Amino acid sequence: MITEQDIVHFENEIAGLFTEGRIKAPVHLRAGRETALIHIFNKYAIGPDDHVFAFWDAHEICLLKGVPPAVLKQAILDGRSIALCFPEQHIYCSGIVGSLMGVATGMAWALKRRGQQGRVFLFCGDMSAETGIFHEAVKYAVNFDLPAVFVVSDNALSVMTDTRAAWGSPDPWFKGTRFETKIEYFKYHNGWPHSGVGKLIKF
Repeated sequence: MITEQDIVHFENEIAGLFTEGRIKAPVHLRAGRETALIHIFNKYAIGPDDHVFAFWDAHEICLLKGVPPAVLKQAILDGRSIALCFPEQHIYCSGIVGSLMGVATGMAWALKRRGQQGRVFLFCGDMSAETGIFHEAVKYAVNFDLPAVFVVSDNALSVMTDTRAAWGSPDPWFKGTRFETKIEYFKYHNGWPHSGVGKLIKF
């Protein structure tokens, strides 16, 4: 079982490699949500049959889904940090905002229609959860009771923009609605910048 300390150690190691110029591609590090993510993986007993979709900040999620640390590290060294895909562990990531929300819902629909084992988990941030495609994906999953859960990790920022100020509301759009039945939501403070380590790196 991956622990909080394992995740922190891994991200710190990746930060060190990036600082040394050994990773010649964008890297999005995260700190401060380890406990929440572990809780969600345990709460739903996310396992081998489940399909996980995430975006550019998925190092922790990959580790929790069972990707071996050495394999994940090599993929990041190869420049794939923001688009990590490991079919063997059923995890698929993309660096494009909203690109996988409809795909995740489609996967959940297919699993239900075929009577197959497994569920779908879509991980995204608070600003991504304000997009139209997120609303459509959640609405479809709720209306057709698909085996899908949308996990929103809220650090109150979209890069450097205040999410709540941008939308003129102190709460996410789904708070207090029936759509919350398919959404896991938590707040955290990211100990890293949105991208990189906060200083210029020479390659």
